Amino acid sequence: MNQLTVIQPEAAAASGCSCCATPAAEATEAVAAEPKETIVSENVTTAVYTVSGMTCGHCVNSVTEEVGAIDGVRNVDVVLETGEVTVTSAAPLTVEAVQAAVDEAGYTLVH
Repeated sequence: MNQLTVIQPEAAAASGCSCCATPAAEATEAVAAEPKETIVSENVTTAVYTVSGMTCGHCVNSVTEEVGAIDGVRNVDVVLETGEVTVTSAAPLTVEAVQAAVDEAGYTLVH
């Protein structure tokens, strides 16, 4: 079973954010960047991505849920203030898979 961890600042609890007011973030052309990837052991890889457009805890939860659903993902940590998304997986993920998950959540994977 995947373990998903959400890191949220106190400010994320504020209401009235843009994601809660509209069904999805505004569409922008995403430029996928190569993640900072670290092989922790033979069976675990950690990669760090940056996601733009997140403004609250709901945004963090959406990205965490979608990225966490990628096959092989063991853990997802999202830092709202920086947009940093750290993904621990059984094997390296393709940027395309992560981008598709972030797009599905309504946000943009950036470099």
